[in-house]
Amino acid sequence: MNQLPLKGLIVLEFSQYLSGPSAGLRLADLGARVIKIERPNGGDAGRKLSIKNLWVDDSSLLFHTINRNKESFSANLKDREDLEAVKKLIAKADVMIHNFRPGVMQKNGLDFETVMQLNPRMIYAEISGYGKEGPWKLKPGQDLLLQSITGLAYTTGNGQNAPVPFGVAIVDILCGAQLVQGILGALIRRQKTGKGALIEISLLESLLDFQFELLTTYYANRRQPERSNVNNGHPLLSAPYGIYETADGYVALAMMDIHALAKAIDCKALEKFSKDQAFSERDEIKTIIVSHLLTMPTAYWLKQLQTAALWAMEVFDWEKMINHDAYKCLQMEQKINGGDTGFITTRCPIRINNQRIFSSRPAPKVGEHTEQVRADLIN
Repeated sequence: MNQLPLKGLIVLEFSQYLSGPSAGLRLADLGARVIKIERPNGGDAGRKLSIKNLWVDDSSLLFHTINRNKESFSANLKDREDLEAVKKLIAKADVMIHNFRPGVMQKNGLDFETVMQLNPRMIYAEISGYGKEGPWKLKPGQDLLLQSITGLAYTTGNGQNAPVPFGVAIVDILCGAQLVQGILGALIRRQKTGKGALIEISLLESLLDFQFELLTTYYANRRQPERSNVNNGHPLLSAPYGIYETADGYVALAMMDIHALAKAIDCKALEKFSKDQAFSERDEIKTIIVSHLLTMPTAYWLKQLQTAALWAMEVFDWEKMINHDAYKCLQMEQKINGGDTGFITTRCPIRINNQRIFSSRPAPKVGEHTEQVRADLIN
């Protein structure tokens, strides 16, 4: 794309691991010049956060997926000369992101008040684990811990089983996306007023907002959400909502009338249940569906269900998904030119004026762009 919407904006990213860097990634995808401020020795701690021991050069594959298309400026914030150089960068930047614990940036002399004296137009965006106040403010802001402490793990899995966490770092990615929303809103406000802003979000608040539907129900009746004991899909939804095994795979059933389902799959045992019983008797209903769907393959059930205009889909693994035409037409894959052979990752999901956004630029090595950044913005 010739002219991305954030082209010309300079973003300084004082972040590590996932949440802050994921916000920087999206801003870079949209055209901003994102400069990671990293320690001279080691850089972002996320460089060593490896999954299945996959590496590109001397950093983990995970680091590369979330830090592509950025620059790296090496600086020791405890060194006076390096700190002065960083302050000169701040004076020329538009956005500053960090996800350190409360008090860390203040110790480094880069708290909001100090930065605003250097650059009153700065959009200062920060992510914390639990906010700046309260007894949890210094606890580690780690994804699994947040899923556990917010009750999210009790929404997944069957009711008689232990709580189940999401299979992805949901709070890190979600919080990074919400920080970008705040940054873009502040940039629009700055365009109107000329003033910078402090944007704050915590992993805790982000994950509570994620559960607004469940929590609103709890606030109203003070009752814990009850997971189905059989094929739980959503604690607030009635049968048949959930994933079911078939003779050769799995099928997902979304919201649908229980009598329409009975007719579509020719299951007489479901006809005795009224619409009002779809929630109160959902475990019994689901147990009947479980036995019935095991008798035929997935393709058969999908034809019956979709012919009746009922919401159902096959459950794919990734191999099935990437070989399907519905996936291929999206062109979601892009090659990153990192390491000896490069690697494939997903592209930015946003399209602008019907154009997809691709970038083959790999994540930087620690300090790779220090001299170029100095030449462009400091010297």
